[in-house]
Amino acid sequence: MSAKHFFLALSVALAATAAPAKDAAPLAEDPAVEARLVHISEELRCLVCQNESLAGSRADLALDLKREIRTMIKAGKSDQEIRDFLVNRYGDFVLYRPPVKPTTWLLWGGPFVLMAGGVIALIAFLRRRKPAEANLTPEEQRRADALIKGDS
Repeated sequence: MSAKHFFLALSVALAATAAPAKDAAPLAEDPAVEARLVHISEELRCLVCQNESLAGSRADLALDLKREIRTMIKAGKSDQEIRDFLVNRYGDFVLYRPPVKPTTWLLWGGPFVLMAGGVIALIAFLRRRKPAEANLTPEEQRRADALIKGDS
């Protein structure tokens, strides 16, 4: 590449970056629908990413679910109806805060049961532990007794 071509390519690249940016396209046709979508999807778990909310996920399934939620919002469904639909379809796993019911008792109470078991095991271990017996030679025993009595 000659210097003339290099400067020509460089000037084209600089002109392209200096062009004014276009305005960002709106996220949705109706901002109220988009706000409801964000509110609902922040409480839902991405089924692909699992540690990310549906609102923050960029997975294909998350985008499909957001599109489905947007369609249901436009159809006039309430937030609870939309959540119920997703729970019926994917189970309580889709909720970040699943309801307390017999199938989720282990989820809600499991950490407390594990912690209580750990505390009980620790207390049992500490009670059974015996102090180590010192096997001292007679000379070491005499020095220890002298230290205890304050004789040096």
